[in-house]
Amino acid sequence: MALSAPARPALLRARVAVYGLFLLSGMAMGTWTSRIPAIKAALRLSDGALSPGLLGIAAGAITGMQVVGRLVDRYGSYRTLLPVAIAQGLVLVLPAYMPNLPALALSLFVFGAVCGTLDVAMNANAVVVERASGKSIMSSFHAVFSVGGFVGASAGGMFAHAGASPGVTFAAMGAVILLIALLSARWATRDDPAREAAQAGSPEARPARRRVGGTVLLLGVLAFCCMIGEGAAADWGSVYLRDNLGSSPGFAAAAYAAFSIMMTAGRFAGDRLAAWLGQVTLVRCCGLLAGAGLAAGILADEPVAGVAGFGLFGAGLSCIIPQVFSAAGHRDPAQSGRALAAVASLGYTGFLAGPVLIGGLAEAVTLPHALLVPAVLALFVALTAPALRSPRPALATDRHAEPARD
Repeated sequence: MALSAPARPALLRARVAVYGLFLLSGMAMGTWTSRIPAIKAALRLSDGALSPGLLGIAAGAITGMQVVGRLVDRYGSYRTLLPVAIAQGLVLVLPAYMPNLPALALSLFVFGAVCGTLDVAMNANAVVVERASGKSIMSSFHAVFSVGGFVGASAGGMFAHAGASPGVTFAAMGAVILLIALLSARWATRDDPAREAAQAGSPEARPARRRVGGTVLLLGVLAFCCMIGEGAAADWGSVYLRDNLGSSPGFAAAAYAAFSIMMTAGRFAGDRLAAWLGQVTLVRCCGLLAGAGLAAGILADEPVAGVAGFGLFGAGLSCIIPQVFSAAGHRDPAQSGRALAAVASLGYTGFLAGPVLIGGLAEAVTLPHALLVPAVLALFVALTAPALRSPRPALATDRHAEPARD
């Protein structure tokens, strides 16, 4: 349905607001990761001692995701995301001033809880904006998150190069994040969960609502499979090139660089591809590209092929998570928050489990063989892509939109 002229500026502002939310979320995480070495040195922690502290982020994120779904469904995504978006810039500062490991772990738990809560709430708001726009736009939001991560990491690196302390770094970047949060809050869509619930309670919506649990669980499994691959690429790609293929440390770093660049580029192209191919076909093609690309790169057993393989893997995975989130959020507007929370929780668990899984398999077999597991999981995603068929109204740009068949 075409938007009226007065509605277009409001929708554009709402879309820009969501871009801001994804940007600040990525910036917060990128800034934190860039100063981990300085935090570790300041507290005189060994690698082994630091690892349990870092688990605070994971524990906090998963805890926040468990709570936020119901809040979004009851109060709306706007009312939920507003306080946590503002808090994001504030809690970033905490880890820099913790005197010991237990305090650091606690501060990271709070930081992770805010990150996890914001992740679900901003994706729920993105679904509302996507529904109002009448076209696929979720992929571009996730691309901006990747840009935010790069900006945060780069800024943190520049502060480190200038000799600034983590406290100064986090305070400066936290102020920028806080400003973006306040500006985004002015334009963000104020959704009405009561109205959405009334619409979802119509006789036509009730059958789909009863089936949402199993379908959302399957979507979460797809997110889990993809995020295992993301975690594996982040932690093991460079190790594979350096230790198994004999690359220099500099060239080995190109594996994850290629993965990240191609993932970001793929997400910027994802909305047009979704409009052209439809969700199911896009995810099927992306899964095939990711699985075949990574497998070919590893089996070629050459450094250049390895970098290319991880690049293709990133390009293939790029569009899957945004489409999975979109499908989950649209499936039942009255339970959008809970659906997104479930999918995000499983996806994040996969990201955490991926490096551990690959490391354990590498001990039992070899690292190259272990890295074939994410390739196989990507092919599994391609086979199960029809799970993305949903009862949402076809978006205007979905030329090949496919109805639900469950």
